[in-house]
Amino acid sequence: MYLNTKTQYYNNHLHVGSPDKSGGYHTIKTNYYMMKNIVFITSMFFFLLSLSCSKEEKSERFRLLTTPVWETDSLLVNGVDASGPGEMLADFAGEARFNEDGTGTFGNYTGEWKFSSDEQSITIFSDDLPYIVKAVTCDIIELTTTSFKIEAVVPDQQQMPVTIRLTFKAK
Repeated sequence: MYLNTKTQYYNNHLHVGSPDKSGGYHTIKTNYYMMKNIVFITSMFFFLLSLSCSKEEKSERFRLLTTPVWETDSLLVNGVDASGPGEMLADFAGEARFNEDGTGTFGNYTGEWKFSSDEQSITIFSDDLPYIVKAVTCDIIELTTTSFKIEAVVPDQQQMPVTIRLTFKAK
């Protein structure tokens, strides 16, 4: 729109103070639009940043563990089967489910699980675990689409350390 008088120009634009030869009104108007652009660009930056951070990627090992239902294949204490009735690992026999929310069932036990930061070990927490142990940290020996093997040293009934090895196969 062509404005032919100073009065029309001043009445149609935001201005403060009086016009001068250095472009008082023009400078104020330019600064106003620059600030508006800076606010817009900053808002867009934080919006895009929040989108990129909102969904955490799940690792391959996380997907391998949580996708199948696992079934016990062998439960060993110091290399000897301990899955029979009355044996140390009898209540671990059956299915194991590692849910994406960190909960799970491990045979007859329910509880929670958590990977170590490097995903080379897993800790299983449960108030139902036998003896005085309420959490067991196990080294992951193997984790594939068909096999899951973990091993740990835990105290037995006499509080003597024993090596347990739990082997699961995908159901």
